[in-house]
Amino acid sequence: MMIMMNAKDVFLKRKKELIEEHQTLIEKPNSPKNEVSNGIFTRYSNPVVTAKHIPLDWRYDFNEKENPLLLERIGYNAAFNAGAIQFNDKYILCVRVEGNDRKSFFAIAESENGIDHFKFWEKPCVIPQIEGNPDTNAYDMRLVKHEDGWIYGIFCTERKDPNAPKGDTSSAIANAGIVRTKDLIHFERLPDLVSNSGQQRNVVLHPEFVNGKYAIYTRPQDGFIDVGNGGGIGLGFIEDMTNPVVQDEKIIFGKNYHTIYELKNGLGPAPIKTEKGWLHLAHGVRNTAAGLRYTLYMFMTDLEDISKVTHVPAGHFMAPEDQERIGDVSNVLFSNGWIADQDGKVYIYYASSDTRMHVAVSDIERLVDYVTQTPEDDFTTYASVQRIIKLIDKNKISQL
Repeated sequence: MMIMMNAKDVFLKRKKELIEEHQTLIEKPNSPKNEVSNGIFTRYSNPVVTAKHIPLDWRYDFNEKENPLLLERIGYNAAFNAGAIQFNDKYILCVRVEGNDRKSFFAIAESENGIDHFKFWEKPCVIPQIEGNPDTNAYDMRLVKHEDGWIYGIFCTERKDPNAPKGDTSSAIANAGIVRTKDLIHFERLPDLVSNSGQQRNVVLHPEFVNGKYAIYTRPQDGFIDVGNGGGIGLGFIEDMTNPVVQDEKIIFGKNYHTIYELKNGLGPAPIKTEKGWLHLAHGVRNTAAGLRYTLYMFMTDLEDISKVTHVPAGHFMAPEDQERIGDVSNVLFSNGWIADQDGKVYIYYASSDTRMHVAVSDIERLVDYVTQTPEDDFTTYASVQRIIKLIDKNKISQL
């Protein structure tokens, strides 16, 4: 005999199922992938943050009278491209959350160990707006603890192009929005970046003063998507972050034909200082028959002259694998956050295919060794073959 449940019982049953499923996801342990790694870094098995990690009370109205069927009221499409910082002994991600309405916003998620159990704070970040010029969309924040005592967040602010032809509802202008905070809750909005470029993306603040000025990495470009005559990682200087006018901007790492960064490139998180130099993590973009492919690569700059690139390993440091290839924008890895512990361990947070967040773990010793000892790109097939033969012959000698 079938027992009919009343409306209240149906509501309570569904609420219980939602809570249990969400709790199981948050509490799911993460572990290194069961594979022999390349020795440079170790990927972890599960994404650390996804759209399903978003708190239930951001999604559902739990008022039984107003939502008796307990339907989702606000939907979310993705959680990705997170800035990262250590704060109050916690591993903090400033996640780009994208709603079903295509609007992105920032939300803080924290973990005790940096690899699992990431949990969002009570409410999303409230970013003050520039009067008369609000952000249509905001995303990809880089968090930096600067030696001036502030935590800065630099992000991409997107607005409709006012000069777009009539009927064009896609053309946009990208620039660097800037906030600063002491607690990651209350943000002070500073003016947007002022530079000589038409548009800016992937802008990153250097964590230390350089000759008494703020140093800032840029990615000047002509259009919203296409870099045109721009592209490459730039470096400029700012006297005062409350009046962020970039001076002396120049490209320190440009595009290059038939490389992983032949179309465009941009810095990821702020660099990590080591005894050998500043470690940089960046993304490179190339065209393929299947569309754009984003991979991660590394390089090092001089400790005293941060405009001087000293080491560049050939090829990518990390590329999409397996399920990482699949998502809203497929075949993409992007990183704008990493955390270096006092003991030298490095947590590399990266997004796959504009959909979800992952972590890979390495350490300063391994990353410095990789960057300084991996052969550089000589930009021809012949040179690549010669590098391989050189390694083969070296191994033959070492085995004698």
